[in-house]
Amino acid sequence: MSEIVCCTNLSKTYGNVNALKNISFTLDSGKIVGLLGPNGSGKTTLIKLLNGLLTPTKGEIRIGGQKIGVETKKQVAYLPDNSYLNSWMTVKQIVSYFADFYEDFQPEVAYEMLSRLDIAPERKLKTLSKGNKEKVCLILVMSRKARLYVLDEPIAGVDPAARDYVISTIINNYNPEATVIISTHLIADIEQILDEVIFLKNGEIVLQSTVDEIRTEHEKSVDELFREVFKW
Repeated sequence: MSEIVCCTNLSKTYGNVNALKNISFTLDSGKIVGLLGPNGSGKTTLIKLLNGLLTPTKGEIRIGGQKIGVETKKQVAYLPDNSYLNSWMTVKQIVSYFADFYEDFQPEVAYEMLSRLDIAPERKLKTLSKGNKEKVCLILVMSRKARLYVLDEPIAGVDPAARDYVISTIINNYNPEATVIISTHLIADIEQILDEVIFLKNGEIVLQSTVDEIRTEHEKSVDELFREVFKW
């Protein structure tokens, strides 16, 4: 098992606001990690830093031993919390676009998942329901053979009946040598697939632990401990 993410003394400020305050952590490959915290805790800032969409105020991030840059962007598959696709395009056009853009994109995997959902490749994105649009976005991300998958609220936009499909898509299609980071408020829905969690509060890490350690040492579920720490 190798180290995939290493953050060292990482800080990010926006004017007088300290979004992240000197945090350090590492993540090994082959893990599914929950990035958990209330609104304003710094989750989105950290996610954008991992994807190279923001620059740290101080400190450093390395992915696969490399500083954030062109090479790390090739290794990271990112699902933002809102749709970024052109609604006038057909699903087939979007798959083709991803295949051209990402060397590690696997169109056959995407089409297999689309078929399972009965989403016709000829359909334009704008004709799909909100839930199916979310699923298409997830399928595109999970069809890459990335080293790090960063999923921001992957189940927030789908109805409860579809969450099991989304969760199974995540665990059955990611590169087993990769790491998956999932940011979500719906902890109880994903807890069963998590290996490890990071609790963020006011820009600081208040807990990094395996799920097994939480259950053994605290005798609580991750959801119960989260509610206790954040008084939810």
